[in-house]
Amino acid sequence: MIAIVDYGMGNIASVRNALSLLDVDPLITSRAEDFAAATHVILPGVGSFADGMMELHRRGLTEILAHEVAEKKKPFLGICLGMQLLGARGQEGGDTEGLGYISGHVRRLAVDEAHYRVPHIGWDTVTDFYFVHSYVLVPDKKDDIIGTCDYGETFAVAVQRENVFGVQFHPEKSQKGGLQLLKNFVTLC
Repeated sequence: MIAIVDYGMGNIASVRNALSLLDVDPLITSRAEDFAAATHVILPGVGSFADGMMELHRRGLTEILAHEVAEKKKPFLGICLGMQLLGARGQEGGDTEGLGYISGHVRRLAVDEAHYRVPHIGWDTVTDFYFVHSYVLVPDKKDDIIGTCDYGETFAVAVQRENVFGVQFHPEKSQKGGLQLLKNFVTLC
């Protein structure tokens, strides 16, 4: 069973709908027993880093995720804000401690805003993936970066460390390429 983390942040229904197109019936949950029964965990999100971490803490999810992901090594995918929350610290909404699954920090895109719009919204040539973000995860270890994008600066759009994966873009809104990424996550991991 695929568990989608319900922490009140963002595009949970879009992720569920995309997985349904792959004949996967995910469970949207914040219950420890559901995460214990899950084979995979997905943390989607739209919103600020500080608000995301506050909601994870408020619902007791940081401890549950630490047990299932860091200790039991269940495959874990962070999407957009979910990828950013993988970092150790974030600046959006004030300096905030993150989940720390990927060593690094989250900062605002460092682009010339006269030439590049922030937030970064649209399809880029990673393949064809949909982006909407103003902040990026900057991993400390370059080996954790498995994909990059150039939008006024080069930044990580896909990361992996052991069982933890993160993508800055929205696979659930990225049509064929996004569905293939989700299919790979649920079938190959």
